[in-house]
Amino acid sequence: MIFVLNHRVDRNSFELISKARKLADKVSTKLAFLLMSCSKDGVENLKRFGPDLIILALHERFKRFSIDPFLSASSKIIEKYSPSIVLAPATTFGRTLMPALAAIFRTGLTADCTDLDIDADGNLLQTRPAIGGNVMATIMTPSHRPQMATVRPGVFEMSECDERNTIILEEKIDDVYDRCELLSVESKEAGARLEEAEIIVSVGKGLRKKENVELAFKLAKLVKGAVGASRAVVDAKWLSHDHQVGLSGKTVKPKIYMAVGISGAVQHLAGMQTSKIIVAINKDKYAPIFKIADIGIVADACWALSELIKQLERDMDGINE
Repeated sequence: MIFVLNHRVDRNSFELISKARKLADKVSTKLAFLLMSCSKDGVENLKRFGPDLIILALHERFKRFSIDPFLSASSKIIEKYSPSIVLAPATTFGRTLMPALAAIFRTGLTADCTDLDIDADGNLLQTRPAIGGNVMATIMTPSHRPQMATVRPGVFEMSECDERNTIILEEKIDDVYDRCELLSVESKEAGARLEEAEIIVSVGKGLRKKENVELAFKLAKLVKGAVGASRAVVDAKWLSHDHQVGLSGKTVKPKIYMAVGISGAVQHLAGMQTSKIIVAINKDKYAPIFKIADIGIVADACWALSELIKQLERDMDGINE
């Protein structure tokens, strides 16, 4: 059996189930989705992606993430069903919970996978970038079960399949101990929500100074998109880590990805190269980003953004008249 687990029904869940369904069919095994949440919201939507079994672990303690309650419940359920493979999204949830689960079951864990396959013996082939993104490593765990991996959001397509007789079971969760105590909640900058955006305007140090990032926000607002960033921009504290795209940030797959003032380091390309259309703007005509771009513009980044904004504003004024 292959297990996919998450604490909410979202795009990450649909992507992972879609991929896991193909793996399960390849070796003729069952696919289960474990939802650890405080409600059943969205459960019916999971059926469209083909799980054979949906396991509900519902408890008030699952309203917010804290390692102890989730670890206690998930380890008991995994032990009960004995899956050969356990997958989770490489989000804060998956990156925190899965290493602890792997330690409990004394098995291996491959983090931040960008591809998965399975061989005839049921060995999970787990592919992830290595050595700073310069090579792609495929990892196996042939001698231990379950095999465990976290998968980067946005690397798999959501694939609906024919309806099947999905069984929904609810596991009883007793009151669980939590060593963590919530002391306070502080508001933070609204997340970039890059995963949902169909258009991303991503900026690099080619914008020269922090104040020029406002041009990207203005353009993103006009096209109803989101603002991304290279690691250099985040390290310089021009934008928060929520905006970072790349090996140490988010993996995105928008319809249009605009790389503005970004040279195209391998680490950045790993997070956006599967975008449908890539538009690169850079004053260096030899910048690596142009090698994968569908549209390349050799120009100063700030000038190009300003011109695009002016043109869009003129077009919108014409529509409103």
